[in-house]
Amino acid sequence: MSATRNEFTEKEVKPLKSLDEWEDAVLERYPEPDSIASSKSTDEYRNYDNPERDTVREFYRLNHTYQTYSFVLEKRAEYLKFDKKEMPVWEAFNFLNQLVDDSDPDTDLDQFQHLLQTSEAIRKDGHPDWMVLVGLMHDMGKVLCLFGEPQWAVVGDTFPVGCAYSNKVVYPEYFQNNPDYNVSEYQTETGVYERNCGLRNVHMSWGHDEYVYQMMKDHLPEPGLYMLRYHSFYAWHREGEYDYLLDDHDREMLKWVKLFNPYDLYSKNPEPPDWKKLRPYYEELVAKYLPATLKF
Repeated sequence: MSATRNEFTEKEVKPLKSLDEWEDAVLERYPEPDSIASSKSTDEYRNYDNPERDTVREFYRLNHTYQTYSFVLEKRAEYLKFDKKEMPVWEAFNFLNQLVDDSDPDTDLDQFQHLLQTSEAIRKDGHPDWMVLVGLMHDMGKVLCLFGEPQWAVVGDTFPVGCAYSNKVVYPEYFQNNPDYNVSEYQTETGVYERNCGLRNVHMSWGHDEYVYQMMKDHLPEPGLYMLRYHSFYAWHREGEYDYLLDDHDREMLKWVKLFNPYDLYSKNPEPPDWKKLRPYYEELVAKYLPATLKF
C-alpha cells in the first residue's frame, strides 16, 4: 500500500500540535541525563498538565500504519533527487525557522536557536568541530514538512521496514494496521535483508534522519553521519534491538550515536544564544565543511 499526501485529512497530516510533541514523548521514556540539562532538572522537561497525550498516540498510529516498505521507497525516489530547492546555508536556516513551535513548554526559541543550543552544548564539552556541526544541522531535515509531508513522515522513532517489527518500538500494537504486517516476506526476522547485512543496506522508516544524512553524506566524517542517520532509531541505540541486522561497523559506530543523542534531547534552555558573539565561529565552521548552497 502506498499513500500520497493528497489522500490524508488535515488531522492525519498534522496529528501533533507541533513536531516537538514527538520529542516530548521520547523524553518521557528516556528522562536523562542531568549533566547536559543545565537550565533545569530533566524531570521538569516536557511538563504538560496531561502527560497521556492522545495526539502522540494518534501520531504513532498513523506512522505505524502508513510507513510501509513501498512508501519508504517512494519517498526516497521523490526526495533524494534533491531537486526541490537550492539555498545558501544561512538562508536554509531561515527557511527552517518557518517551523517555529508556539506550543513547546521548554522554549519559545526558533529552530535555529535550538540547533545553536545543541551545537554549543557539544562544543562546551570539547567534542570535535564536525560533531558541533552535526548539532547545528541535525534537524534540517524537518523542512520536509514545509514541502507538504505529513508529520509522521518527518519525525518519529525510526525502524527498519521490510522485516519483522520489534516489540520495543514505541506502540508496537499499531503495526497490525500496516499492510506489510500481512506480507509474509516482510515478517520474518531478517525479511528482505540478510543476517548481519549492515544498517547501510537496510531501509528505515522515512523521515528527517535519512533525509539530512543523504544531504550531508559527502561532507562529514562517518561517526557524524551515523549520528544524523540513526539518532531517532531508539529501538537500536536505547533498546538494543535488531542486532541480527548489524555488522561490526554498526556496532563500532553505536557509541557515537549514543554520544550525540542526549545533546539533542536535553540542551534546550530559555536563555537565547548570543548569535552576534557566536557568528564568526559558526560561519567559519560551516565554510570548512559545507558547500555555499544546500540542495533540498
